[in-house]
Amino acid sequence: MVTGAQIRMARGYLRWSVKELAEASGVSSATIKRLELEDGVPARAFGSSLMKIREALEGRGLVLPPDDGNVVIARIRELEDPAAGS
Repeated sequence: MVTGAQIRMARGYLRWSVKELAEASGVSSATIKRLELEDGVPARAFGSSLMKIREALEGRGLVLPPDDGNVVIARIRELEDPAAGS
């Protein structure tokens, strides 16, 4: 899952507005705002919404490890260059 703090941090890193994350994930802006208020894994969230958000962020190169309850971390992975041959 992804935590509210990770969502906030990832959006900040990507310089995405709530609207941009909503468009990329297919999750409503209102839901994203509500999820971001939670410090841990949002208890009242549908798992599918959290997975859609996580997939949208990871699609932009972020790696969001599971929350250990204390540390909010993310790292950037190298995206494959579609112009480069495999």
